Amino acid sequence: MANPESPAVAGPNRTLDRSLANSLAWRAAANWSSQILSWASFLIVVRLLSPTDYGVAAMAVILWPYLRFLGEFGISQTVVTLLDLTDDQVAQLNSIAVVLGFACFGLGALLAKPLALFFRTPALARVVIVTCTGLIVLGFRAVPEGLLSKEMRFRRLAGLEAVLALVSAIATLLMAYWKMGYWALVLGNLVGYTIRSALVVISRPHRYALPQLRTMRKPLAFGWHVLVSAVAWSAYERLDNATAGRVLGQAALGFYGLAWSLANVPLEKLTTLVTTILPSYLAAVQKDPPALRRYLRTLTEALSLATFPTTIGLALVARELVPLALGQKWEPMLTSLEILAVYTTFRSIVALLPKVLTAIGNPRFVMWNDLRALVILPCAFYIGSHWGIAGIATGWVVAYPLVAWPLYRKTFQSIGMQVGEYLRALRPATDGVVVMTLGVLILKRVIASSHLPLLARLLLEILTGTVLYTGTLLILHRSRISVFLQAARTARQGRK
Repeated sequence: MANPESPAVAGPNRTLDRSLANSLAWRAAANWSSQILSWASFLIVVRLLSPTDYGVAAMAVILWPYLRFLGEFGISQTVVTLLDLTDDQVAQLNSIAVVLGFACFGLGALLAKPLALFFRTPALARVVIVTCTGLIVLGFRAVPEGLLSKEMRFRRLAGLEAVLALVSAIATLLMAYWKMGYWALVLGNLVGYTIRSALVVISRPHRYALPQLRTMRKPLAFGWHVLVSAVAWSAYERLDNATAGRVLGQAALGFYGLAWSLANVPLEKLTTLVTTILPSYLAAVQKDPPALRRYLRTLTEALSLATFPTTIGLALVARELVPLALGQKWEPMLTSLEILAVYTTFRSIVALLPKVLTAIGNPRFVMWNDLRALVILPCAFYIGSHWGIAGIATGWVVAYPLVAWPLYRKTFQSIGMQVGEYLRALRPATDGVVVMTLGVLILKRVIASSHLPLLARLLLEILTGTVLYTGTLLILHRSRISVFLQAARTARQGRK
């Protein structure tokens, strides 16, 4: 995964590179092998349920991220990043995680009724309480999962992630078929999380110990910074949904929530693939700035090559894809979907920066930046809500650069990255999507007055975009594509 313009990578870093490539390959194989069933289930479920069902489910999980991160207290990340933790300190963290899991369930149950009153939806209280039962099993999972990641056992974690996706998809589909409404969405995910958590604990059990403050100050301080950052991040990630539900109503939230989910599919499946594995490798080279720069540069280039065409492509074909795949009833979300798809293009590469800063021991800066975002973004969402769900989506595009800029500045200063070096990593994907966008827009204009069926238009646009993007890369950036193809071949050989 080395840049051909850099000196050859040798020794331990070469071994880490091969391990990272293999880990990514296993995770990708697990993700995409289960994705076929997940998408097939989704396309059926979305026709069985109503926008209101999706709205209630979206309301029910607004508390979930905050309580989940509070329960985990950054413990998994602490186990991965702090390389000098003793076995006894890990055991103490294990006990703390379990206690916090039960405590957060109780807090969620207490907040269920006020949340139902806030959204003027009485049935929501029961849904929130059921959703929060998953916090108990997640408390048992925090340390075992952190240990699996620290030991770089990503092959096992990839398999467990596939189990989660498959179980959740099957359970949701069956319950939607049995006309359980929003309960299908809530219980389907809960069943998947419970089974996965149990398998993680079985895979890497660890003992428990009575916590002692004198030995836990450093781990708890690190975990506190990670916790506050995660809670702030989850808050501003969810406050657009809260704004849509509170200001515009359940149906509007259903439209916006599904648009958000669709726009983030490439981000979740590609960026999350990297960011869940990357912290273990960054922690291993946390004292080596050249290695950190190389990982950031190479992974930024790889992510942009994969996510830019999918996110921009989704924005380009949304008006043919949505009515064809989901039905005419979902057309009110089209504009917001197009805007959010553009936003996720930028977000996909920014997601790497907090991982780098946390790995080198600077979670405090990430925490304060996320707290600033918690002020900036909700203001943008509320102002945008005056123009409907499309205005809320626009709030992301306008305000998120203000959040990303400090991360770029701090990361580049900390690891000695030059702006030109970073921009060169983005050049192949940028060239490709510019040509792809122009070609598809011209095609759409040419066939606008034709009588082609909707499916034919969609397939023609996808084919045109794929050919233009791939052709641009092969003509202008063949050497860079060869590097990644070689890395893919190496990873495939490592999985055999």
